Amino acid sequence: MGKGGEQGGDSGEPAAQIRFYTWEEIQKHNLRTDKWLVIERKVYNVTKWANRHPGGQRVISHCAGEDATDAFQAFHINPTLVQKFLKPLLIGELAPGEPSQDRDKNSQLVEDFRTLRKTAEDMNLFRASPLFFSLYLGHIIAMEVLAWLMISYFGTGWITTLILACILTTSQAQAGWLQHDFGHLSVFKKSCWNHIVHKFVIGHLKGASANWWNHRHFQHHAKPNIFKKDPDVNMLHIFVLGDTQPVEYGKKKLKYLPYNHQHEYFFLRFSPFLILRSHILLISLWSWLDPPRAPPSSLTTCRGNPVHATSLKSSWKTYHNQPSHWFVWVTQMNHIPMEIDSEKHRDWLSSQMAATCNIEQSFFNDWFTGHLNFQIEHHLFPTMPRHNFWKVKPLVKSLCAKYGVQYEEKPLGKAFVDIVG
Repeated sequence: MGKGGEQGGDSGEPAAQIRFYTWEEIQKHNLRTDKWLVIERKVYNVTKWANRHPGGQRVISHCAGEDATDAFQAFHINPTLVQKFLKPLLIGELAPGEPSQDRDKNSQLVEDFRTLRKTAEDMNLFRASPLFFSLYLGHIIAMEVLAWLMISYFGTGWITTLILACILTTSQAQAGWLQHDFGHLSVFKKSCWNHIVHKFVIGHLKGASANWWNHRHFQHHAKPNIFKKDPDVNMLHIFVLGDTQPVEYGKKKLKYLPYNHQHEYFFLRFSPFLILRSHILLISLWSWLDPPRAPPSSLTTCRGNPVHATSLKSSWKTYHNQPSHWFVWVTQMNHIPMEIDSEKHRDWLSSQMAATCNIEQSFFNDWFTGHLNFQIEHHLFPTMPRHNFWKVKPLVKSLCAKYGVQYEEKPLGKAFVDIVG
């Protein structure tokens, strides 16, 4: 079998001749300084190119030494374009006698899942509805405008502040779900337009970094609930998660916090950190409203109603605390109660099903969770527009039933309770 296949990826030139590799050899190249992966039986050396990967070097590194076909198809909306970047990295192919799947995965399950994906494509389920997303963005902007109009007309009394908190909490939570859509390239046909609008929504409506989100979130999707690969479960100094980590920590006598009370301090953990970045970005606004040199009694007047700048600060801080709780509970209810463990090298369908569960469908649940109540379908097809999840759901359930893969769905209230449990 071929040896020294690094010439393709390291030199930037296509390999001079086709070389064949076994899975045993490919699996050795899963190191930080040596990364190979397989896509549709072709072997690529991504060692040096990983640092230039638009989705971040870690997400592609997590697939090193493995068959990355399904992950590749899941994350890219234009595989033909991406193939241009892959061509110089090609170093060979799987040997003719080697199976297409590594580590004794169920080849028939894998093929059936790929057939399901092709069926979804033929049904146009990866085509977004411009009307849906236009109306969705419109209702967010309408709430933001309403909030500013209320401030300008009524000032910042307690009643106004409470109403503002509800309106702005809702708009910020919904903006969070909308940036998620653009971040997954599920709205426009061209990646560049998705990226541009994603930067606007997450940057201007949410006050967060698009690059930071991409760096973390795609790792989560590639290896959900996998220790050392999914950043969402790498919280060792705060929580112990899953069934194996508490035992491991107990044997090593590692204790950073009183983990027997983590179900209680979970409620306090996330919000302060999530609202911190918003307050930093609002510093310029506070400085303008309440400059240091202004006398303590200075007021901003809105339609004849006095508005204290410090009061406005309090109003904005109040509402920024609320979407954090909304976000955390919705995003964690689909994952925290599920299996959290070390890498088991499952196929794409099985790995996503082990780490995710659904919440029962209703108009409220769809809106409240940004359609993340269809977390299973979202994880299987990250670039699928969310308004089509309900259409592919019966196909997914049928495939899971065929192979005995658990498809878990629960009421919203039970999902919240299960987090604490």
